[in-house]
Amino acid sequence: MIVRWGLSAYLGLLAEVGIERPLLITTRRWDGLELPAVARYSGVRRHVPRETVEEAVAVSDGADGLVALGGGSAIDTAKAVSAATGLPVVSIPTTYSGAEWATGFGVRHEDRGVKVGGGGARVEGILYDPELTLGLPVGESGGTALNALAHCAEALYVTDRNPESDREALHGARLIAASLPRVLDDGADLEARRGLLEGAMHAGAALAGAGLGLGHAMAQALGGRYGISHGALNAICLSPALRFNEPVAAAEIARFGEAIGSEQDPAGRVEQLARLADFERLRDLGVPKPELPLVAAAAAERAGAKANPRPASPDEIAELLRSVW
Repeated sequence: MIVRWGLSAYLGLLAEVGIERPLLITTRRWDGLELPAVARYSGVRRHVPRETVEEAVAVSDGADGLVALGGGSAIDTAKAVSAATGLPVVSIPTTYSGAEWATGFGVRHEDRGVKVGGGGARVEGILYDPELTLGLPVGESGGTALNALAHCAEALYVTDRNPESDREALHGARLIAASLPRVLDDGADLEARRGLLEGAMHAGAALAGAGLGLGHAMAQALGGRYGISHGALNAICLSPALRFNEPVAAAEIARFGEAIGSEQDPAGRVEQLARLADFERLRDLGVPKPELPLVAAAAAERAGAKANPRPASPDEIAELLRSVW
């Protein structure tokens, strides 16, 4: 992966990747930011509805690469287009999701209320610029940063973990835990924003190297069914996943706890950070309690649940969801 910092590196990064005619994939929020591109698709929506991917593919004719500008939904949209067309992707993240590192992506089938995973995207370059995160609201800042923190935590104990992903996860966790409270206290603190973005970068590398666990599986199942922010759901789902996994991954979770400043109660520290961003209970996000068993059954079938160090049945997952409802 080629990583560069600052929008001034945009054209140089495209040249390094070999892109001359990029299609820019983004949202209306960034219509005022001019970046050289042969075409622009601004129809990205949360959770990547299948129809938006089809629209973006339709306007990719004539492009020799893709540039994703935005959060996880913009990046996942570009990755889905990449998988369909074979075009390389350069990402310019404006949140802390970490999606820019992974070749996999999720596409939501709105009519069925499910989010389906895909893979095979050609992710070849990333351009970070903390100034692009300055206008990010508290909820999005906290939610996407806690999603990145979940990448760090789960990378330390999933089945594909390795020494390199461990290093990335611990480095990312330290930066996120130190920077997030400062960002939520003062969103204009550029130094804190940069620290949080660097933490998310290392978290994304950990995600790419190790993969996802049960916390993400629950968040994905909830997001697919209800269309709720992935970051908000990870902010709430990580702590019960940590407590569930502690009997089989106590040492790994303690290392994560030490990195975030709470070796004795890592899950409690995660909950504190989530509350700073106003995330605490699933009921506050509109999740109906009677449907939790259906969500749990869907979560149990996701790849993250299968890579978890402790197998979780649908009934056990339902109980975890109830604990944070």
